[in-house]
Amino acid sequence: MTYPPLQNPRPETEQQLMTHAQSLAGLSLGELAAQAGIVVPENLNREKGWIGLLLEKVLGASAGSLPLPDFPDLGIELKTLPINRAGKPLETTFVCVAPLTGITGMTWQKCHLKNKLAKVLWVPVISERSIAIKDRIVCTPFLWQANAEEEQLLAQDWQELTDMIALGRVEDINAKYGQVLQLRPKAAHSKVKTQAFDAQGRPFMTLPRGFYLKIPFTQSILNNHLRVN
Repeated sequence: MTYPPLQNPRPETEQQLMTHAQSLAGLSLGELAAQAGIVVPENLNREKGWIGLLLEKVLGASAGSLPLPDFPDLGIELKTLPINRAGKPLETTFVCVAPLTGITGMTWQKCHLKNKLAKVLWVPVISERSIAIKDRIVCTPFLWQANAEEEQLLAQDWQELTDMIALGRVEDINAKYGQVLQLRPKAAHSKVKTQAFDAQGRPFMTLPRGFYLKIPFTQSILNNHLRVN
């Protein structure tokens, strides 16, 4: 089947974005890729962000690699959520790179992580490994803003992890830290390094780190959305 070329819309309003996003529900990634004129990779081993990039193109996200929400004019971030057929998230969700230097005086209210999570368009995609990439199905997208309890949990975790970085303990951070937020290496390969400081204030090189949302947290977001709807 041939598909008409994608118009690459740039949404002007939140309602326009949501109407377009929700019209994708039930389509396969192969169908979306055909509309966008993009070749579907055989696997995602070397293109882990391919699904997100596809949806950015289809939905008209314009931030690119800038440190802004994906839809800057609307203040909305786009996040794909790989799930299984039972609606369980299959992996943690990357949010943004964590700064390892220059964080003195930084607050939750002004940090990049809070800005990224201010309003999120979640696009669940049934992505079990047994399903070919082209056959994976987009479920109904939904818009999310953290409630008071969710924001408190995020802020507490961000503060704990940021304090550890500031105290020179970035190498001590592992998956047990954080209730809803996780800090872990984020690099294409082990040769990628960035500067950090140890407990004595001495600079050293380490792997870049990223903030990720833990699976139970995204599961609760998904469950709350399903209950509301």
